[in-house]
Amino acid sequence: VAFEFTSVGSAAGIEHVHRCDADLALVSRALMPGEEYDSSTGNRKLAYTVVARDGIAVIVKENNLLGELTLRQIRHLFEGDITNWEEWGGKDEEILVVSREDGSGTRAVFEELVMLGHRVTPMAVVMPSSDAVRDYVAAHDGAIGYLSIGCVGSGVAAPSVDHVRPDRHAVEEGTYPITRPFLLVSLPDPDSEIADFMRFVRGLSGQAVVRRTHGGARNGALR
Repeated sequence: VAFEFTSVGSAAGIEHVHRCDADLALVSRALMPGEEYDSSTGNRKLAYTVVARDGIAVIVKENNLLGELTLRQIRHLFEGDITNWEEWGGKDEEILVVSREDGSGTRAVFEELVMLGHRVTPMAVVMPSSDAVRDYVAAHDGAIGYLSIGCVGSGVAAPSVDHVRPDRHAVEEGTYPITRPFLLVSLPDPDSEIADFMRFVRGLSGQAVVRRTHGGARNGALR
């Protein structure tokens, strides 16, 4: 079986399935109210299953000595209320906020669990993927962003949030506060090849892949 993969945000992936442009969508958040139903007909309900859980890490450049944050502090940072690291005992350096694009599942979960209805500063640099956020933060002193735990890599550091390290075990145990589900979404009664693939992902072999990749999945649509 051959797959064609298109990398898009979670909302766009769901729309691709509704339009029958894709057989599966990989969605990095819970479905929002009404998303299960086709907006044009209102009567076609999508099928979905949780295949993994992931944490969203807040990251800074690796030379930033910040080791711990609270959810409230993160909210103030991303609102733009705090503009210089010197206010928290760091260098006299401007804080550069990095966020994700509209339609990103990562952004939707971050806004729901961290921002609590508050707006991310309009001065934020907007990036199209977790990898792009990581690379930008790694290259800019004073930058702070957020991404999937599985995409944390060299050049950046991920502070603890509310005294909990952003790692796989904390996500599995439910102690890390910024956690989300990963879903496979399809039309109801998928064909045998799609059903077989979904069973594989939920089975022992597929879950071994999930553990190995540690949440570093990409959002998109499969056909």
